[in-house]
Amino acid sequence: MTNKSDLSPRQSLRGFVFAAPWNLFLLTAGSFLVGFAVKSVAVPHGLLTGGVSGLALLCYYLSPALDPGLWYFLLNVPIMLLGLKLVSRRFVLYSLYGMAATSLFIDRISYVLPVADPWLAVIACGVTLGAGIGVALRSLGSTGGADILAVIMRERYNMPIGRFEFLFNLGVFALGLAFLKLEAVLYSVAMNFLVSWVADACLSLFSERRMALVISQHSEAIVQAVLHTLGRGATVLDARGGWSGEERKVVLTMLNNLELKRLEELVYNIDPDAFTIMGSGFHVLGQGFSKRKVY
Repeated sequence: MTNKSDLSPRQSLRGFVFAAPWNLFLLTAGSFLVGFAVKSVAVPHGLLTGGVSGLALLCYYLSPALDPGLWYFLLNVPIMLLGLKLVSRRFVLYSLYGMAATSLFIDRISYVLPVADPWLAVIACGVTLGAGIGVALRSLGSTGGADILAVIMRERYNMPIGRFEFLFNLGVFALGLAFLKLEAVLYSVAMNFLVSWVADACLSLFSERRMALVISQHSEAIVQAVLHTLGRGATVLDARGGWSGEERKVVLTMLNNLELKRLEELVYNIDPDAFTIMGSGFHVLGQGFSKRKVY
């Protein structure tokens, strides 16, 4: 059995990410951003935010007897019941907290962003709402609503969350055409593009990894540098030159952006003639990197 004192700082940090306080913090921050986007920007400018919050706003515009936060809560009830059947109970419980926090923030926030230009309102609402959705989904829960449906689609059909949110929102906007001015709906559609992009960017932030392949006659020295200087693992592959036919060793390792520059310096100091290939855009699951989230 491993004692807490035996854990490395990286292992301790990775364990903290999956602790309840950290997840509740992410959900609270994400819920606040969503609530701010809805109440401080979308409502004053008559915008539809998309998703279930957009449906709640549409209901509010048609029947202002109930606050947007209460509409949001009521619309989430059947989605939560669906989530209990198709995703983990832990995810639904975290999402229940996120949904309740979002409803509370929508009701309590009274500040109105002093922006007159509708395009500035679109940008402000799109960035804030997308960041809120992305931050919340970096936890083990969500803010409820379409986020739960998006997670179901990603887990079952490998559909990107941002893409599902965009398609779901198009349905909301199509419904909005029947009740709102065309201009307001068009502004909302433009905002939806920004929401999708920012949400996906937040989900990949700090998670993107780079792969490096180093072909060198000094592969063993490079492996030791990766292991002991960078603190990363390395895999040695057998290879043969297509033109020369010479047998070579290829060092494969996965790094973050900061470590990539250090690897360049290490390799150059060991073997200036080494052939290095670097690729970006990898999401790595495993020891020392991200841990798979089970929804």
